[in-house]
Amino acid sequence: MGEIEKENDLKMEFDAKYPAQFYKARPDPTALLSPLYDSTFKGIFTQETEDSNLALQCFISAVIGRTVTKVILKPNEPPKEGTEQKSMTYDISVEFDNGELSDIEMQAWKESYDYGVRAEILAARLLDNNVKRGDDWDSPKVYQISILNFHYGKDDNKEVSWYTIKNQSGIGLTDRQNIIFIDLVTIRKKFGTPIEQLTPVEKWGLFFSLVDKEEENEYIRNLFRSEKGIMAAENIVKNMSSADDNWFIQYTCFKNERDKNTLIHNAEKRGREEGLKEGIQQGIQQGIQQASQQKTIEFATMMLKDGKQIKEISKYTGLTSEEILELQKNIQTDA
Repeated sequence: MGEIEKENDLKMEFDAKYPAQFYKARPDPTALLSPLYDSTFKGIFTQETEDSNLALQCFISAVIGRTVTKVILKPNEPPKEGTEQKSMTYDISVEFDNGELSDIEMQAWKESYDYGVRAEILAARLLDNNVKRGDDWDSPKVYQISILNFHYGKDDNKEVSWYTIKNQSGIGLTDRQNIIFIDLVTIRKKFGTPIEQLTPVEKWGLFFSLVDKEEENEYIRNLFRSEKGIMAAENIVKNMSSADDNWFIQYTCFKNERDKNTLIHNAEKRGREEGLKEGIQQGIQQGIQQASQQKTIEFATMMLKDGKQIKEISKYTGLTSEEILELQKNIQTDA
């Protein structure tokens, strides 16, 4: 089985149990929301509760590979330095430990733009906002963390890809800007692996993908109970899922996403149709020009064979002297 077929099978296996397009209210008493939607994802990590703080602390610790003991939520809309600067909004902005900052994003659908450019700009803005006037350039690190429900690039489909600034020899600069992509598509292939063999990031990736299926699979239940931070996150999802309003929000997010994609599709379709019409018209025009050119060459050839002068042939056909001389050579060669 090829790689594409394998990914298609995985997609079917991990499709949402409660598709957002069908439910504006909780479909049954045990149904759980999906963290792949921003509203639920943000709800897990941004509530002023012990569970939410623990989940955020454990998730960041898993991603950056060291224990984070303190997390503080920050405004998710960084200030602009001028009217010309593009405004932006982080999904989740947090400060931890020695003033280090992180932007955490859930990106469930692949957009038409290069997501890497967006992530790099977010990281740069995060670092810029962390430099205080009068500092000696010794700014704490920043981390732009993106959970991607798609492969970022064909050549970089690792479970975790960590980017920093390096030169052509691979030597790092200062490691102040850190961009981290977590690939859920790759992590889902770990489903069924003995739990003790999973890394903390793999466990979190499976949680984001599978929490809405928790009730029907013992492996999933045991997986979630193996990490205290994931247990806390699961409790939050269960509490959020009891409110019909949150299901309506998930439905609305889905609808908005589909509406946007429909607009893009229709615009592309109109563009193709207009391009096709233009192409047909150009083709017709090109065909006419080619036919006319062929007739001109035939007429000039006939005049040459009749012994007409090059200057006279040029006058009646519009061909240059060089073009007529080339025709004359061809006639002589054929003869």
